[in-house]
Amino acid sequence: MQKKLVSKDMTCSVVRNVIDLEGLRHRAQHPQAGAVIIFYGDVRNHSQQQEVSFLEYEAHENMTLKQISMVIDEARQKWVLHSVEVIHRLGKLAVKDCSIAIAVATSHRGDAYAASRYIIDTIKHSAPIWKKEHFVDGVSAWSKGCEAYSVVEETAEPPPAVNNEVP
Repeated sequence: MQKKLVSKDMTCSVVRNVIDLEGLRHRAQHPQAGAVIIFYGDVRNHSQQQEVSFLEYEAHENMTLKQISMVIDEARQKWVLHSVEVIHRLGKLAVKDCSIAIAVATSHRGDAYAASRYIIDTIKHSAPIWKKEHFVDGVSAWSKGCEAYSVVEETAEPPPAVNNEVP
């Protein structure tokens, strides 16, 4: 299963299968680009001083696509980007699996590195994607990271039935 959002020279998608990294590399090429940076975020075998068995990613897929698109638009305001593609994988991932891949094509390497770094750092803290770490000892825990603060409308208020006071 795959959900995708495409506009001029920009693609973002969430998938539940293995990310086609070679296809991403080919799609990233652009005649004006002197630099193409491809970032792979792979599942590592450790976290919180524990050995990781596997990860699970969950997301609000439509909001995730919208948020990633907004991050790419923000990056386009800062750098001249010839093409950008972001793919985030959901579901159960083994150690060494690729969970996110980002391709950025620019005329110069400095912009490509900076834009790629901006995109991954901003997605990690703003997209509604949640990671559950499963450790070899059988314990699991949801990872801190996504606050999804930027997908909430500025005028949003809690429903009237919600009372934040403790009785």
